[in-house]
Amino acid sequence: MQTTFSVLFYPRGNDVDKNGNSTIYLRITVNGKRSEFSIRRKVLLTKWNSEAGKVRGTTANVRELNRYMDSIKVKVHKIHETLSDNKQLISSEIIKNIYLGKNIKHKMLLEIFQAHNDKIERLMGKEFAPGTVERYKTAKKHVDDYIKLEYGVTDIPVKDVDYKFISGLEYYLKTERKCAHNTAIKYITNFKKIIRIAYANDLITKDPFLNWKAKLKIVEREFLTEEEIQGMVEKELHTERLYQVKDIFLFSCFTGLAYADVKKLSRDDIVIGIDGDKWIKIKRSKTDTRSSIPLLPTALDILVKYKDHPDVSNKGRLLPVLSNQKMNAYLKEIAVLCKITKNLTFHLARHTFATTVTLSNGVPIESVSKMLGHKSLRTTQHYAKILDRKVSDDMQLLRYKLSNK
Repeated sequence: MQTTFSVLFYPRGNDVDKNGNSTIYLRITVNGKRSEFSIRRKVLLTKWNSEAGKVRGTTANVRELNRYMDSIKVKVHKIHETLSDNKQLISSEIIKNIYLGKNIKHKMLLEIFQAHNDKIERLMGKEFAPGTVERYKTAKKHVDDYIKLEYGVTDIPVKDVDYKFISGLEYYLKTERKCAHNTAIKYITNFKKIIRIAYANDLITKDPFLNWKAKLKIVEREFLTEEEIQGMVEKELHTERLYQVKDIFLFSCFTGLAYADVKKLSRDDIVIGIDGDKWIKIKRSKTDTRSSIPLLPTALDILVKYKDHPDVSNKGRLLPVLSNQKMNAYLKEIAVLCKITKNLTFHLARHTFATTVTLSNGVPIESVSKMLGHKSLRTTQHYAKILDRKVSDDMQLLRYKLSNK
């Protein structure tokens, strides 16, 4: 970021001794913000040349004082030049402190962020899921890029993070990075944790997030209806590859598993549950929480269908899952063939399990939450929507009970 910089000597009129001598101050101005300090020299106000910023006269004392002020000016300009060349943050206060020998090393924001990320990466698989680690890495990269763009430096002291910085980062994420509102807020929430760590360790004296308020917008999540699921099950397709992708998508609809979890599913993840039937017990890739899912007949049939598939038997997996990119491309084709206008993704399959397959068939939300591997019911509530048909069925049952009392 371009900075304006100026240096000015002046005698302070309200700092005059009994002989009429006034203390000379140096004023440093950067981007309109000033810092001042006394150079511990005095001058008669009548001898001061305001235009030149020097003392009038040719005596030895006058020449010595003017040379001294020139030497200070050169040193201050050199400090500014060094900061600029090294792409460091420049402010009048920083320049003043460096000149006065008060250049206290401040903790830098991105250094703290990186130290945090290094720590959670070492704890990955123990206390932090891979998805969490990756999210913090991405958040740090966004903050890094924002600092370079907005401030023209490679890092800033953590003490310089204020409300303006936070709101600027939010604007940057939504405009330059094209992040949706909820995505931007999630990255800033990651960043907020770093600032809270700095605050807890007394690296900053106040929390700049104190007045920052932001809420996630409730997103209407799409899901397939019973009719759409049945239509897909019955749809005849023209290639084996499309059948394969369709079956794996339906498997996700009937288990609630995300793409990454379906892909890594192995024989060891199938166990006999408390009811004597087959269950999937798996640790979710994204959150590192456990999911316990009794297998429904449709899901079991799909597993049986592919048990001898070469991509399954050779790799120790349960299903022949293609790359995410290929799966999504084939799902678009399947959607057209099935006359489904919704965007078929594994996120949608997961929502379908929560809404159409389980909740709408009377499965309590607590059970759905456990099967989805959610850490709280609040997360499950964002996924789940009760269909009008379920409301109608429940009210019909209530009418029947009331009429037979």
